Amino acid sequence: MRFIMLAIIALAPLAAHAADADAGKAVYSNKCRVCHSNTAGENRVGPSLAGVVGRASGTYPNYHYSDAMLAAHKTWDAATLNVYLTHPKDVVPGTKMAFNGISDDTDRGNLIAYLSTLK
Repeated sequence: MRFIMLAIIALAPLAAHAADADAGKAVYSNKCRVCHSNTAGENRVGPSLAGVVGRASGTYPNYHYSDAMLAAHKTWDAATLNVYLTHPKDVVPGTKMAFNGISDDTDRGNLIAYLSTLK
């Protein structure tokens, strides 16, 4: 049942509206920028988000990941990011990311659209 709910969460905002990368940049600035850079090679408390869409979890160079993230074996595609950004600690129990998630479907979809522009 939990898997079905996570699948519904993953797909709902992606189908509900056309995502807006410009609006997603504002979400990044308000919720992610404190810990994550959007510049390649610049890690902060968290790893750089440059190129995150399509990347395997726990693989950004020169960043010390938690054992939980190293063992997660996720690919950060839009659906996986959507579920993860809703409830990070539920998707990767033991992650060191101290963030409760983004409950708003539109904000998450827009953020993922913005993250998709980062190369």
